[in-house]
Amino acid sequence: MTLSQWTTTLAAAQPDEPLNFWMPPNAATQAANVDGLFNFILWICVIAFIGITFTTVYFVVKYRRRGKDDRTSAVEGSPKLEIAWSIIPAIFMIVIFLWGFRDWMDLNVPPANAKVVRVTAQKWSWSFDYPKDGCAGLGTMTVPVNMPIKLTMSSRDVLHSFYIPAFRVKRDVLPNRYSVIWFEATKIGTYDIYCTEYCGTQHSRMLSKVKVVSAANYRTWVEEGCGMGNLPPKELGEMVFSSRGCTACHSKTGDRRGLPGPPLGGKYGTMEKTVQGTFKVDDNYIRESLMEPNAKVVVGFPPVMPTFRGQLTDKQINGLIDYIKSLKK
Repeated sequence: MTLSQWTTTLAAAQPDEPLNFWMPPNAATQAANVDGLFNFILWICVIAFIGITFTTVYFVVKYRRRGKDDRTSAVEGSPKLEIAWSIIPAIFMIVIFLWGFRDWMDLNVPPANAKVVRVTAQKWSWSFDYPKDGCAGLGTMTVPVNMPIKLTMSSRDVLHSFYIPAFRVKRDVLPNRYSVIWFEATKIGTYDIYCTEYCGTQHSRMLSKVKVVSAANYRTWVEEGCGMGNLPPKELGEMVFSSRGCTACHSKTGDRRGLPGPPLGGKYGTMEKTVQGTFKVDDNYIRESLMEPNAKVVVGFPPVMPTFRGQLTDKQINGLIDYIKSLKK
């Protein structure tokens, strides 16, 4: 996490949550255990540093050379001292291991009643599906407070890492396999999601949010189509465009702005030069670009766009098309 991201996380703390110099806000059941182990290790290091520094300075002053004829006196080994400085650190290491292993096991064994959310990572966005609630292809995670949430995660391309600082949960997300972690949010609010594994040029823009709401508000959210059911097509397309990471590659104006994808402002209805030929930017062109991004690669741009096949509903695709139509140079 960059310094600016860490500052933003601290600034986003809930009004009743005191800022912690060492940690972001504490908003999940496991966070207290993680913080406890962190502070335990921290204070061991602080005390050891002060003790070693003080002893070193004391010995330097007391046993400094006072003249040309000073000679170091004979020093004999002390078995008791050697045993002590071996056993005491070993005890601390065992305590740290057992404490950490307990917390690791807790984070890896979700409760039986946990709600399942599928997390899909790809360059450079997060996608959230709710199998039991019929919600799919969301760019922001919404969960009820005080309910365990099991995340089943996979990647469509490279290695990513899913991290919610306020919940103290972090897990690598890999292609061709599933990784699992869980949390139980304890405070209503909105919290940051980061990718903490470098995954390409737009890694720093692979951001999302988790919104923690009351159980009643969550049921209403599901009943209303997971926040998308009642939106007009253009507004739905704008929300999908932002939440699915499209802004990491495409400018909404006619200026490229150093992004890896072609700008979209004013493109609809124009002729686009691609490696495969010149084509008109219409509804079919946009849909094909989402489903088969390498079918028509724009000249001067690398073929790096991932496919969104199976990730977007027809309603979301139609919304994106309407939104792109509305973009001006």
